[in-house]
Amino acid sequence: MKSNIDIKALDNAHHLHPFSTHHELREKGPRVITHAEGVYIYDEDGVRILDGMAGLWCVQLGYGRQELVDAATDAMKTLSYYNLFFQTTTPYAAKLADLISQKTPEGLDQITFACSGSEAVDGAIKLIWYYWNLKGKPEKKAIISRERAYHGSTVAAASLSGLPFMQGIFDLPLPRFHHIGPTPHYYEYGNAGESEHDFAMRCAKALEDKILELGPENVAAFAGEPVMGAGGLMLPPEGYWPEIERICRKYDILLWSDEVICGFGRTGEWFGCQTYGFTPDIMTMAKGVTSGYQPLSAIALNQRVAEPIINADTEMAHGFTYSGHPVAAAVAIRNIELIDELGLVGPRGEETSRYFQSKLKTLDDHPLVGQTRGVGLLGALELVKNKETKERFAPGGHAGVVCRGHCFETGVVMRAVGDTMFLCPPLVITNAEIDELFDLVRTALDKTAAELSV
Repeated sequence: MKSNIDIKALDNAHHLHPFSTHHELREKGPRVITHAEGVYIYDEDGVRILDGMAGLWCVQLGYGRQELVDAATDAMKTLSYYNLFFQTTTPYAAKLADLISQKTPEGLDQITFACSGSEAVDGAIKLIWYYWNLKGKPEKKAIISRERAYHGSTVAAASLSGLPFMQGIFDLPLPRFHHIGPTPHYYEYGNAGESEHDFAMRCAKALEDKILELGPENVAAFAGEPVMGAGGLMLPPEGYWPEIERICRKYDILLWSDEVICGFGRTGEWFGCQTYGFTPDIMTMAKGVTSGYQPLSAIALNQRVAEPIINADTEMAHGFTYSGHPVAAAVAIRNIELIDELGLVGPRGEETSRYFQSKLKTLDDHPLVGQTRGVGLLGALELVKNKETKERFAPGGHAGVVCRGHCFETGVVMRAVGDTMFLCPPLVITNAEIDELFDLVRTALDKTAAELSV
């Protein structure tokens, strides 16, 4: 192993990072993370940092979990690889499909595998179009999502996303993808005097208006994250999801819940759609399915969508070399079992979530914080210059960058998108570690306020 200085030099010489401005990164060099344990990561200088983002929303069970290491090791010794083509399966893929089907809402019990959330989203798009072709309605191709939605970074997933900075430089979005606003985020987009419920109905009506504009006969599906994650960690306003489901059923539009972030206990239930009381036709999932220990994702279809595909005379010409990889599937099986055994979707998870949310609310008194919000083990804070008027610092996003820097210096990972700060710790975090987390966050906020002269 080369020294850490060499690692930085090698990285600067050869590595193009995701979502990076590379000349800036190469001027200062990357932070080298060398190892991790529990809820902590460690850098090349041995500095311990509390990971308030569970990696990238995914490390449900924390780092270094021996049970997951053992599951991977045993599978690698037994069946290091085989594919799911040629009418074959493996015990790992079959058992995982069954286990996932036990956790998804009733009826969503047909599972296909991929490697990443973006791949699952791409696959769902193809299967939606395939379904309508099989139903004799090939004109139903439009897919509607929301402004500020994040669904991944492949060509199709970035087109489905509602984030222009991911699109214009790549000549996206592709045709067939449509976006509606306002984004269902009451704090930022609700009108003065408008109740949260009325705002929810206004946001849902935007979907109905778009369906009627495009023609219901042309619309294939509506896609949404139960909680909008990377675009701003925005919770749905009261009554939003049941109304969205009603509209989809009225116009015969497939309802797609993108659970890549919300799935596997993050919102307090196994899936976010269960937390918010709606039942989709299609679900995409990744991240927490293996706690990030192996790359794996999945799509769940209900019987309505799956039956024509199962009975089709045409081949479902879709899949990947590593779909349902036996090692990844073995890790996912043990990961889901442990979430059950530890009560992380259940008594322990409920108690931890309550404590986390109560500590999040203690930041409401900070002069920088215009709002805190959260569900389960998700939390967000809005950084503002004026708490009463919600005025932001100029330029937009500067306060978030400053705060993120102070977080790392203080010893905690908190993500910034614009001037919104996110928290998403591992589900196994203890109350004592939650106390430490929010002490560190408050210190970082104090340093940020001092730098911004609040």
